[in-house]
Amino acid sequence: MILYLDASALVKLYVDEDGARQARQGVQGAEVVATCEIAYVEVRAALARRRREGSLKPADYRRAVRDLHSDWPEFFLITVGSPLVREAGTITERYRLRAYDAVHLAASLAVQARTEETVTFACWDRALADVAVKAGLQLFPIV
Repeated sequence: MILYLDASALVKLYVDEDGARQARQGVQGAEVVATCEIAYVEVRAALARRRREGSLKPADYRRAVRDLHSDWPEFFLITVGSPLVREAGTITERYRLRAYDAVHLAASLAVQARTEETVTFACWDRALADVAVKAGLQLFPIV
């Protein structure tokens, strides 16, 4: 299985929260785990916010950042370039998605096109999940 993780799914690999166990099991069962380069910034921002708000202890924050940095080269990364950005712009208009959600959807569709295999899309956002299914992706998990 090719599993694409948006930032909401990726952060669950590093923070114990609802859906974390599910996300980790999905990654363990996947042959390939893909994401878009922008997810790194999104996850770092989410971790920093949790640290500032006090829901993530400083030691847990440092561990999460270290683990993300260590795991990052293992992901099948989709580069943010002009073709992807243009496709995301079209997706934003077509499906009324937020900008980075559209980038993640465009990236997952690019993985599917390159590999000619069905991509399983992991996110914890109902609107994005619904659009991913409409766009022809398999959904993991059901949010």
